[in-house]
Amino acid sequence: MGSKTNASGQRARRPLSIFAVLGLCCFFYLLGAWQRSGSGKGDNLALKVNKMMTDCSVLPNLSFDSHHNDVEIVEPSEPKAKVFKPCDLKYTDYTPCQEQDRAMTFPRENMIYRERHCPAENEKLHCLIPAPKGYTTPFPWPKSRDYAYYANVPYKSLTVEKAVQNWVQFKGNVFKFPGGGTMFPQGADAYIDELASVIPIADGSVRTALDTGCGVASWGAYLLKRNVLAMSFAPKDNHEAQVQFALERGVPAVIGVLGTIRLPYPSRAFDMAQCSRCLIPWTSNEGMYLMEVDRVLRPGGYWILSGPPINWKTYYQTWKRSKEDLKAEQRKIEELAESLCWEKKYEKGDIAIWRKKINDKSCQRKSPNVCDLDNADDVWYEKMEVCKTPFPKVSSKNEVAGGELKKFPARLFAVPPRIAKGTIPGVTAESYQDDNKLWKKHVNTYKRINKLIGTTRYRNLMDMNADLGGFAAAIESQKSWVMNVVPTIAKNTLGVIYERGLIGIYHDWCEGFSTYPRTYDLIHANGLFSLYQDKCNLEDILLEMDRILRPEGAIIIRDEVDVLNKVKKIVGGMRWDAKMVDHEDGPLVPEKILVAVKEYWVGSSKNNTSNDE
Repeated sequence: MGSKTNASGQRARRPLSIFAVLGLCCFFYLLGAWQRSGSGKGDNLALKVNKMMTDCSVLPNLSFDSHHNDVEIVEPSEPKAKVFKPCDLKYTDYTPCQEQDRAMTFPRENMIYRERHCPAENEKLHCLIPAPKGYTTPFPWPKSRDYAYYANVPYKSLTVEKAVQNWVQFKGNVFKFPGGGTMFPQGADAYIDELASVIPIADGSVRTALDTGCGVASWGAYLLKRNVLAMSFAPKDNHEAQVQFALERGVPAVIGVLGTIRLPYPSRAFDMAQCSRCLIPWTSNEGMYLMEVDRVLRPGGYWILSGPPINWKTYYQTWKRSKEDLKAEQRKIEELAESLCWEKKYEKGDIAIWRKKINDKSCQRKSPNVCDLDNADDVWYEKMEVCKTPFPKVSSKNEVAGGELKKFPARLFAVPPRIAKGTIPGVTAESYQDDNKLWKKHVNTYKRINKLIGTTRYRNLMDMNADLGGFAAAIESQKSWVMNVVPTIAKNTLGVIYERGLIGIYHDWCEGFSTYPRTYDLIHANGLFSLYQDKCNLEDILLEMDRILRPEGAIIIRDEVDVLNKVKKIVGGMRWDAKMVDHEDGPLVPEKILVAVKEYWVGSSKNNTSNDE
């Protein structure tokens, strides 16, 4: 009887146990599904649950000890990572899309040979670009503005060619940059002071600037202390390593040229643009180059011309040109500027300044050739045209075409006009503010992981998939600057980034970036590999990141775990120390963070490879 009673009692309890287990399973399944549906943005209870499940400690100075819970690679049966060998020493300063040998096969007309010409798939390198022997971490900002190590950029030609213009001097084992330029041999500060007597540089009205033909970017370097960010560009030409010098100094710059292709910037991007003896033929091709500057110049923005043909009466003999020729050139520039609705504000000595009108109510762009305003931001490998970009429509003569901007720094977090006007699909003022809050949270997490973020250790930063510029805005400081890259296959948000007072560029990451090796201290990539996983080889993107990252530079990649597993496998063969860690909101969130540091190593004859494999 006793055994029968116990057996019947056990039979009675079994269904209850089964229901209890099933109930708990359902509860935790629903909890996980609820949390995933909110992208990890649960309430306080969810956050407390996550905190109990994983305590994400700080990684001091990116030493990859076991402070985080590592996310395991889920495909242990896959073969080990491919090991990437060092490239030959001849590739130390390799720039894939601006290589001299390939460039010389293209026409010189209209600077076509200095434009981007990237290698075919079978010509791409699959090795690690070496640093030169003796490479040293650059001086911290602001000392880097004035000094650079010779070992990092071992080219002395500019110290001879531009000696009297105070571009750069060689002393001991360093280069010194006195702040001079062809049109400001006495220093950029005095030059900028003169500009500031006409242009409101001091009050935050001018924040973004463009320097066409920048040399070693001293104009941009000295604007930084006035809280103005200049995007400087120059070709890779006989002025050896000028853009490389600029970036070594901690100044934003890219390799580029005004040729036949549109500049890789959106319309109405810059508050100010200048040509300081840039030698761009502004009157050739029916004024096409000036029309392109007009496209990227914001209504109300300023254009500065110093150098030929300004002050031709003084310099015509030095320039070895006739008075008549120079006078005719200046007259033609004046006519073009007027036709673009630019008003001349100043001419004295070597400097002339025009201001673009805020709208077309007080002037009419009388031209049969008017560009399509809807395609004004469609620029990647698009040919420049002889046409004038129309102003956006306004309802009154005092309204700024495209929208008025607040003064910086208020402009950084104010709702940009492109968003306020609803021209960015899927983005509202509310979602923009939410994005800002999210990126402040993300950047705080990054700073806990790597305490060097926000210090002068990381000067040149890049965001490879910048979206609305939230990362750059959250990290904004005079200690660093961010190159915000908007991929050509992503939503076109670069105009918003410029309206915030940040700078950036369009780029396709299936190709090499327009910069020299070892030019960035920290590279951030959010969702980039998910975006490109079906577009091109992820290995190529990672090798390009390695090329442009300085030794001991940092990488932060935020993406879905399945994609990051693939990335981590490739990184295993790239001389990076890397770890994958959980999302801020815990392990149930499928988005993870991969953090890495590039190892210090330099090229030597012992590790030269005879080919690119």
